[in-house]
Amino acid sequence: MATTAITGARVFDGEKPLGVQTVVLDGRKIRRIGGEAPEGADLVDGRGATLLPGLIDAHVHSGPGTLALALRFGVTTELEMQGMNTRENRGHITEDDTVADVRSSGFAITPPGGHPSELMPEGFRPAGDLPAVMPLMPFSTSPEEVAAHVPRLLARGSDYIKFMIDDGSVEGHPGLPVLDQATLDAGVAEARKHGALTVAHTLTLEATRMAAEAGVDGVVHVFMDRPHTTEIVDVIAEADMFVVPCVCLDASMMGITGDVLADDPRVARRLDDRWEKTLRSSYDRYPQGKLDDVLETVRALAEAGVDVLAGTDASLPETFFGGLAHGASLHHELQYLVAAGLTPSRALRAATATTARRFGLGDRGRIAEGLRADLLLVDGDPTENIGDTLNTRAIWRRGTRLAES
Repeated sequence: MATTAITGARVFDGEKPLGVQTVVLDGRKIRRIGGEAPEGADLVDGRGATLLPGLIDAHVHSGPGTLALALRFGVTTELEMQGMNTRENRGHITEDDTVADVRSSGFAITPPGGHPSELMPEGFRPAGDLPAVMPLMPFSTSPEEVAAHVPRLLARGSDYIKFMIDDGSVEGHPGLPVLDQATLDAGVAEARKHGALTVAHTLTLEATRMAAEAGVDGVVHVFMDRPHTTEIVDVIAEADMFVVPCVCLDASMMGITGDVLADDPRVARRLDDRWEKTLRSSYDRYPQGKLDDVLETVRALAEAGVDVLAGTDASLPETFFGGLAHGASLHHELQYLVAAGLTPSRALRAATATTARRFGLGDRGRIAEGLRADLLLVDGDPTENIGDTLNTRAIWRRGTRLAES
């Protein structure tokens, strides 16, 4: 692969702005930041633009075409929180520079009949080659069962272990079976024995408290059933848990569609009809929720020093998963994080360096010598105006420039 030099662009390295720097790519990696462009390098004029690390969406569910859609929006890595893209299944993805890279929990641990079974309309089967997922779920109802499931998931290539802690009250199905504290504790302890990262699905304050008590590393939702309290913020901070708020999902659960995003021509030109229809829909399962409460919770967590990560919960192009679209919604989430009080730079860290650090992805999430050349070049300066992340000028995945960017 040829040497590429991106010149004249402001650089945000995943942690902080570096000013205008030349960034040199050598094949699939970043060779150098600063200095002059090497003689004979392919030059990319970055004047008037900002160079960012490729974005990371810390909460998705994959399906046919979703990884390609994510990459078209500069999302170079997606973290799957329920799905098939474990190590044993994703060899082709690793080498395909036309789609986003992916890591996966495999299937989350939940009781029989527990979340997410209530989300699937009767008779629904995913499009493409996806199997019906419920028979594959690692159902657990006791400490002994969960302790047996964890090593099986890891042996099959799960990159982290996910637990569902959900009584259905937010999804409009109160009374769902839910993991009890003893079972959750046993699962987390077993994962820790194997050195595995743990995450939990938690839409309520009580579920979040359970996750903290069990020692879960991070929660992949922020609770939306009530305003935050100083006590729960302190519990999360003292446990050193990270939080993936998925504010755009909470908005959809409250009946707020993605119309504003879909109306943006920078988004519309990259969506087909099915994804546009999905984005213009909503989950609408918790209309009594208050988005301002969610934003205030995110603000309080950030002020307490909690690591906030950017994620969306984007899933399939189906209206009952509405309000979200792969790639596009991560930019929406960044806007929500800024609305919650994060600085644009901290929001960008939430989609780059902070997520890479918390998920152990040491080869990406920053612009630094020797790391993967996963990059996004955008017109403007998103460290000042977060909306500029959608002004795509060029995208690279492992040093390969996306053809349409």
